[in-house]
Amino acid sequence: MRILVASLLLLVGTCSNKRHSERVKDLKESVNYDNKIEIETYLNTISEKDLKKHLFEIASDKYEGRKAGENGHNQLCNYLKDFYKTYNINAPSAHPNYFQNIPSSELPESINSTQNVIAYIKGSDLPNEYLIVSAHSDHLGIENGEIHNGADDNGSGTSAILEIAEAFLLAKKQGINPKRSIVFLHATAEELGLIGSNFYTANPVFPLENTVANLNTDMIGRVDKRHENNPNYVYVIGSDRISTELDFIVREANETFTHLNLDYKYNDKDDPNRYYNRSDHYNFALKNIPVVFFFNGEHEDYHKASDTVEKINFEILKKRTQLIFATAWYIANAENAPSKEVL
Repeated sequence: MRILVASLLLLVGTCSNKRHSERVKDLKESVNYDNKIEIETYLNTISEKDLKKHLFEIASDKYEGRKAGENGHNQLCNYLKDFYKTYNINAPSAHPNYFQNIPSSELPESINSTQNVIAYIKGSDLPNEYLIVSAHSDHLGIENGEIHNGADDNGSGTSAILEIAEAFLLAKKQGINPKRSIVFLHATAEELGLIGSNFYTANPVFPLENTVANLNTDMIGRVDKRHENNPNYVYVIGSDRISTELDFIVREANETFTHLNLDYKYNDKDDPNRYYNRSDHYNFALKNIPVVFFFNGEHEDYHKASDTVEKINFEILKKRTQLIFATAWYIANAENAPSKEVL
């Protein structure tokens, strides 16, 4: 009898494992791009030239290091607002000036009120479902008399979002509107403790229950020591924590278009750096929204005045931006949103 029971349990376990492996295989095979040429048309509008134009502006001394609540960051927010207005990319109806204001009562003592900058492209078929593409716009300001311009942290991510928004807008103008709405969120006060994204998720401009994913970009313009001899990489963090399907989408986007080395080193739940908890995607993950954090790793200029635009690798910044765009395109146009299931 014991042998019979053990045999039955082994059979059940084997069948269960087979079913699981088949589900993984089926899900992976279901993620594919059937309009590659069309996507490449817009992906290729993301250029080093335009990234340089934005980043040389964003990381210039005129913004005095972009500390949240200070004049330099406020002026940078005006630059972002003017960009969206110039390209006729809409502000949310609740914030027609593109600014979600955060009062000083929500911020550390002595920090003035600040604002998230939000714009969006309305979806054609599923306008009430939202993909959020985010990057924090603030940095450290002036410390010990030195301006911390934060070219990589996070001028790189901020510039990437502007290029992604412009690429989607061009597609829309040519009659290819995303099925889902795409929200471009420039979160403030990340350097003060993810405050801007926390405020957004506590006071959502678009319903969180209809938010299908968050693609967050924070530091994507440099190369860390681990990859000095092979800069063709990006760290991918969190993509499989809530949705296995989302991770498959990132992988397929990369395999189809950008051919980067996707490095999952910092996705390890036991990694002592805890990067998963340290950028704005985390506040969306806490709401059970599938997230991806795109990251180049720390370098010798991290949080120093020497994080300057001259050290940015614009070729790799372009490829990373294109990967995020391709991932966003799939999510915005897929028949179904990424499933909240981990296989």
